[in-house]
Amino acid sequence: MNPYHVFKFVPLSVLQMLARFVAWVIVKIPSLSIMRTIHINMALITDKLSEPQKRALTKDIIYHQCLSSIESIKSWAMPPEWSIAQIRDVHNKDILLEGLANPNGMLAIVPHLGTWEMMNAWLNQFGSPTIMYKPVDGRFANEFILQGRARLNATLVPTDGSGVKAVFKTLKQGGFSIVLPDHVPDPSGGVVVPFFGIKTLTSTLASKLASKTKCALVGLSCIRRNDGRGFDIYCYKLDDPALYDRNTEVATHALNQAMEHMIKDNYSHYMWGYRRFKRIPNLGNPYRKDKATLAAFIRSHHATGSRSGNDVSGSFTDDTNIDNRK
Repeated sequence: MNPYHVFKFVPLSVLQMLARFVAWVIVKIPSLSIMRTIHINMALITDKLSEPQKRALTKDIIYHQCLSSIESIKSWAMPPEWSIAQIRDVHNKDILLEGLANPNGMLAIVPHLGTWEMMNAWLNQFGSPTIMYKPVDGRFANEFILQGRARLNATLVPTDGSGVKAVFKTLKQGGFSIVLPDHVPDPSGGVVVPFFGIKTLTSTLASKLASKTKCALVGLSCIRRNDGRGFDIYCYKLDDPALYDRNTEVATHALNQAMEHMIKDNYSHYMWGYRRFKRIPNLGNPYRKDKATLAAFIRSHHATGSRSGNDVSGSFTDDTNIDNRK
């Protein structure tokens, strides 16, 4: 028996309580890798926040990332009907329905924001999407995730050329697919464009698919409610003409800006523990640099004012409670 199946029998409330305890422990140990990653990400993109604000924001990021992780595991362990029942409200659902009705197909843009795995079962009610899947490390973990996703209507394809062709075919036939476009790609599959003002390697897959198929682009996020009672889904209409530009750099930059807008709405729910900026020109991997080199780059970057118009610093004040749960 796969040991992960034990999560099927543990109530979500108990798992969330465990996640909160783990988050509390992580915050108490600044030397942990995830804490260092978040600190570096915050230093790169939030220079106008005070240190107390950064500490409060980091605490909330850890809190939400731990909860999202345990909630994702629970959703894989349970039948799709369970995950669907956790969805309380859908904001701007008409945007999604319009996208699904597009004869050129629809591409759901799903950043690492909130508990996106909980949303999969709900989204699969609207058809049979083609989704690219990369096996995770560990036989038991990979089998567990595959079994969870096999319960859905989705067709899983590999993250290679054959998978891209399968997604392209689905869109050409008027179907839909789901892409998480904010992962760090191989150099051959990306271009360097700004993300929250930091020029970094960014995947071109979604932009190329949009340009070639003219499919509808709909942003989706699944956010835990402040009252703790389930999740809300938010739909975003991504209709900037630049998203379909034949110039891949222009289109990919536009997509990053669209994701920034989505993330700003629920900033601390984004997975800032992910090493999103590990391929920066003239710096390389900031997560492996010594403090002096990293500090010099950050000072130079902020001094030039080379940031996007979506800087989040203006969203907070010195007395801000980053999250309503406090």
